[in-house]
Amino acid sequence: MTAKRILIVDDDRETCRLIAELVGGPGRTLEDATTPRQALDRIRDQRFDLVISDINLNAAESGLDILKAVKAHQPPAQVVLISAFGTLDTAIAAVRAGAFDYISKPFNISEVKATVERALNRSAEPPATPVAETRHPAGIIGRSAGMLTVYKQIAYAADSWAPVLITGESGTGKELIARAIHRNSRRASRPFVAVNCGALVETLLESELFGHVRGSFTGAVSDHKGVFEQAHGGSVFLDEIGDTTPALQVKLLRVLQEAEVRPVGSTRTVRVDARVIAATNVDLDRAVAEHRFRQDLYYRLSVIVIHLPPLRDRRGDIPLLIDQFLRASSVRSGRTVAISPGAVNALVNYEWPGNVRELENTIERLVVFSRGEIDVGDLPPAVVAAPTLREQLFDGLPTLDELERRYLLHVLQEVGGNRSRAAETLGIDRRTLYRMAERFGIDLKEDAGAGSVVRDA
Repeated sequence: MTAKRILIVDDDRETCRLIAELVGGPGRTLEDATTPRQALDRIRDQRFDLVISDINLNAAESGLDILKAVKAHQPPAQVVLISAFGTLDTAIAAVRAGAFDYISKPFNISEVKATVERALNRSAEPPATPVAETRHPAGIIGRSAGMLTVYKQIAYAADSWAPVLITGESGTGKELIARAIHRNSRRASRPFVAVNCGALVETLLESELFGHVRGSFTGAVSDHKGVFEQAHGGSVFLDEIGDTTPALQVKLLRVLQEAEVRPVGSTRTVRVDARVIAATNVDLDRAVAEHRFRQDLYYRLSVIVIHLPPLRDRRGDIPLLIDQFLRASSVRSGRTVAISPGAVNALVNYEWPGNVRELENTIERLVVFSRGEIDVGDLPPAVVAAPTLREQLFDGLPTLDELERRYLLHVLQEVGGNRSRAAETLGIDRRTLYRMAERFGIDLKEDAGAGSVVRDA
């Protein structure tokens, strides 16, 4: 059997070596390149089954250029892109240019291995036809692993015909995701029409969705097109779909099955062509089990499911959001407002039950009342009190950093100081292990192996 050939591209030679350790094995030939030029030369001159490349190569060319070169010179080869700072734009560009997958640093060892296995299995299949890149939506911010997953799902969902169900707590930005899907789809030039299913009583919602004819009820002084007709050729966004009644769910199911609506008071049906994107903060699995939501409609809506993580689960994105909201609010107020590091830290530590919407409203309010710089004393009492309460409840317990440091020392002792085994046990790559050790003041001896002793620096 012919060996599988893999090219690894990263501007850091140590990272190339670490990736090689993860993906190497019998029947595989590995090469690496530390500059885009080296990589492009190899791609033109040699055959590869898989190319693994960082996106940011600190050069004029990026991993996206490597991807395009692979697809131009050897289409059967698969490309896996890696990034420490994922964005929606790069995720969409990667998927549209034909990337097999798009993963984040620090590496999850099992994810990397599984992705490489799938990519190598795919390499012998005919390549998919790349879709031309379209406009990128604005307003979605985040570089966390959870948001990177969302970006990939948006990219894959954009050109599908299938309905999409977006789940997540209130305030996480579900409509932004829906608009991103629409704007990057082939329907982008057609209307995007949104309706909040939880804000209207059933009779009004039915009229809003399906339209009505003149005289069908009191106040119906003229014919009215519903959102499905208004969005013909485009997308309909049904927010808070979990709040609809069983009777209305039956009618929505018919629209999805038959692609037609019957306006209220009419005897005729109207053909419609609208992609349905629904959203809910309700646990629909539970609602189905409790017979509050139709199972058949749930299956129709959830062909593609995108889950938005709550803000408390992606705290690393909070400073980015603060900066974005602060700049926007400063522009609206016509003055420059800064924020102190202490205030940012307090905002990061708050639980944000209202998620991104609550954070945006908080920043807006702080800008309105600011005297030039927002400090801890300017923050709402709930934000300031939250860390103090946690300190009172857990006074005397070790910090998370201290627990992580102790655990790292324990693992290193158990594996006799062997860095590769320690990294594998922790589920991280060796570069991340080095950074952790440096942060905690732990000396990783360069000759560490079985029986080596690890000590605090």
